[in-house]
Amino acid sequence: MSHVIEMIGIRKEFPGIVANDDITLQVEEGEIHAILGENGAGKSTLMSILFGLYHADKGIIKVRGKQVDITSPNDAFDLGIGMVHQHFQLVHNFTVAENIILGKEGGFVYDIKSASKKIKEISDRYGLSIDPDMVIEEITVGMQQRVEILKMLYRDADILIFDEPTAVLTPQEIDELMQIMRNLAAEGKSIILITHKLDEIKAVAERCTIIRRGKLIDVVDVKSTSAEEMAALMVGHPVSFKVEKAEAQPADVVLDIRNLNVMNNKKVLGVKDFSLSIRRGEIVGIAGVDGNGQSELVEAISGLRKVESGEIFFNGKDITNVSIQERNEMGLGHIPEDRQKRGLILSSPLSTNFVIKEFYKEPYSRHGILHNDEIEEYGEKIIERFDVRSGEGISSMAGTLSGGNQQKAIIGREIEADPELLIAVQPTRGLDVGAIEFIHKELVKERDNNKAVLLVSFELDEIFNLSDRIAVMNAGRLIDIVYTKETDEHAVGLMMAGIKKEERSEG
Repeated sequence: MSHVIEMIGIRKEFPGIVANDDITLQVEEGEIHAILGENGAGKSTLMSILFGLYHADKGIIKVRGKQVDITSPNDAFDLGIGMVHQHFQLVHNFTVAENIILGKEGGFVYDIKSASKKIKEISDRYGLSIDPDMVIEEITVGMQQRVEILKMLYRDADILIFDEPTAVLTPQEIDELMQIMRNLAAEGKSIILITHKLDEIKAVAERCTIIRRGKLIDVVDVKSTSAEEMAALMVGHPVSFKVEKAEAQPADVVLDIRNLNVMNNKKVLGVKDFSLSIRRGEIVGIAGVDGNGQSELVEAISGLRKVESGEIFFNGKDITNVSIQERNEMGLGHIPEDRQKRGLILSSPLSTNFVIKEFYKEPYSRHGILHNDEIEEYGEKIIERFDVRSGEGISSMAGTLSGGNQQKAIIGREIEADPELLIAVQPTRGLDVGAIEFIHKELVKERDNNKAVLLVSFELDEIFNLSDRIAVMNAGRLIDIVYTKETDEHAVGLMMAGIKKEERSEG
């Protein structure tokens, strides 16, 4: 087979870091080729060079055997290269069709009708199931991603780059995306898949290029290489996929939620008559399909959303209506679902982000004056312990870090603050297997240090790996609470669909 893409000897430096160090990538026509690497290994940088967002310091790029100079995304599009970014680039109050033709149609007048017809034809051809007249803000995240794919196909791209495409998708949407990729490859499209998820690589990719700390480590045949072997090549040591933990020793109740009702953004109840208690020394997992009240529940506990009725007690004190600052000071830690909107100030340095909840206290400030030495010392401790990689260390702007390193920065800040209760929402989203193994161990360590952990994850294997008890949510209601060792994924899956235990036994 001929190479549709060749990137040879690519080098790219940023201040304080070599992101790509003499990397070569060869992609064959019609193949799904994975790029695997740790957070900050240089995968996205390499693809940003191919898409024209960055320019390599050294190396050459060939497309279909011809050497090219890609200086902008427009050059990439002209060469038939498209990219679906990790964070979508859509105008939310526009329709699907309007987003797809944006920047494509010239002049002041464009034919939306014929554009919609073409979009519908492409959607049907590749099994995307998209209605061109839908408004972006009214469709799911999974559907928004399909719009990004349609944008590429509408521009006749036949080399498609997917950057961490499943980071925000539900398990069902992931399965559907994998099938869409197979459909695209069957039609002769060449796909480059950047991911941390080994099961996805095993599911769809033929070959995998593995990068570690900016260097090419190996190119492997996916079918003949085990997930364990790929993980070890990626991080440089063997990785355990199973969390080792002793039996939980739950003590007194830390969080007590009683008959909670919370409105969602559509002004209807997102959480309905929900009751749950969490004790010291246990991890309680919330299982449920995304959008079934988990976000509203977490926001109510953390103080980000008003409670309509019901009560929340923290260490015996009613916190239903107390401020976020008071909750923080009482020992409530929160790893939020959206790291960029709720977790970090992207335009501020890591040093500021690490003390954002505590900057007004000693030793970080005295008499209203910040003590930068103490702030930096504390930040360096988090960077080292949680392996947060950035070009300029503690002074790096949070927005310049890779998504996975942003996540590690937030987790480090929340755990280092030594909370009584840690709410961890999608804590390993976008992390590589080495980082996932580390974070899972840290969450178990919190439990074993007599802390309470509330875990919200859409990854059922993560829920089962970490949780001592599982609370299942559907349509804002608590369906059941089960002990992990007494249930299985099939039973929990049925509960996630709203089928209670007694209904299953009757059926």
